[in-house]
Amino acid sequence: MARLPILNLALRSIGNRRATAILTVLTVAISVMLFLGVEKVRHGARESFENTISGVDLIVGARSSPVNLLLYSVFHIGNATNNITWESYETVASAPGVAWTVPISLGDSHRGHRVIGSTPGLFEHYEYGGGRTLEFASGEPFDDLFDAVIGATVARELGYQTGDSIVVAHGMGEVGFVEHDNNPFTVVGVLAPTGTPLDQSVMVTLEAIEAIHMGGATGSGATVPAEQLREMDLTPDQLTAFYVGLNSPVAALRLQRAINTYPDEPLQAVIPGVALSQLWSIVGVAERTLAAVAAFVVLTGLVSILTAILTSLNERRREMAILRALGARPHHVFVLLVAEAALVALAGAVIGTLATYGALNMLAPLLEARFGLVLPGLAPGLYDLAIVGAVTGAAAVLGFFPAWRAYRNSLADGMTIRL
Repeated sequence: MARLPILNLALRSIGNRRATAILTVLTVAISVMLFLGVEKVRHGARESFENTISGVDLIVGARSSPVNLLLYSVFHIGNATNNITWESYETVASAPGVAWTVPISLGDSHRGHRVIGSTPGLFEHYEYGGGRTLEFASGEPFDDLFDAVIGATVARELGYQTGDSIVVAHGMGEVGFVEHDNNPFTVVGVLAPTGTPLDQSVMVTLEAIEAIHMGGATGSGATVPAEQLREMDLTPDQLTAFYVGLNSPVAALRLQRAINTYPDEPLQAVIPGVALSQLWSIVGVAERTLAAVAAFVVLTGLVSILTAILTSLNERRREMAILRALGARPHHVFVLLVAEAALVALAGAVIGTLATYGALNMLAPLLEARFGLVLPGLAPGLYDLAIVGAVTGAAAVLGFFPAWRAYRNSLADGMTIRL
């Protein structure tokens, strides 16, 4: 008996109680699956969040907090504290080391979706997801004064396609109380899904924003025919913000300081990566809470192993006594129960890990297309092996208590069990 491998005996013992063992393995598998799934989604969400905009060295707007500037210029949440003049924009755009600039003008909407006034450079220079460029599902960038490009979500929710006409309204909201319906826009392009706020936006030319607001915010002067508007100088007087790309990123801090101390107007320049990190430190509380909940779920799965072994101890006292009669020593009994706990946890952790990656590989295209959530590493790695090892080790440690009880019982019990 002493020469019989403990591992083989543990496997046979688990097989003898296969119904309980299968349920316990499933509990651990679901716990590990939830934990790893949350971890992958958590890291993917953070990376996607931080890569909402990339390739932009500075974002410039009216002086406020860096997070506020980032929120309205990139995520289109909230409003600018003030606009900036076209002259200030041209001064920065012509500064040494500036490779390109993309101006944006906000303040209008279409059925609850932000309207962004910009230039064709937006489609050329805007990057997301760590360097991916904007692509068109259909159509092309705007060229004419009243052309519009819509995001994937706008097209899907409102059923638009190229050639459709849309009317822009002043302000935000599902219903526009001041609609600029004298000169409607024509959809000429639909962006492929990006998972960024551009999916929910309508993009038009800067000159169109100026044209529909001639005579004031209500656009009372926009009764001018489109043909006549095309012949006019529609250079805007003000912008909401603009993106800056530099020839060398090392010059970003120097230009940022120059913009922040610009004497003619209170401007602010932020480095997107730094501002995104600051914003994540605010919204990341939910992410950390979710990770803690997932960790407690794994602990629950481990406790289920302990419960299963403890509840079977009284039933197995005769079994242990027989093993002792066949030559097993008390420490063999101790190791047997620890091995059972470890094997059940190992099986559950491995099954949970494989199930997690199977599910993630199936869901990854949908998560990226709908939510812009790019999941990192869709194959098991060292981190996952460490989780499997940690779960197995923790189960072995938890198995010490029932193993110690069985060890004590095996010393006291004979062939006749005193219950």
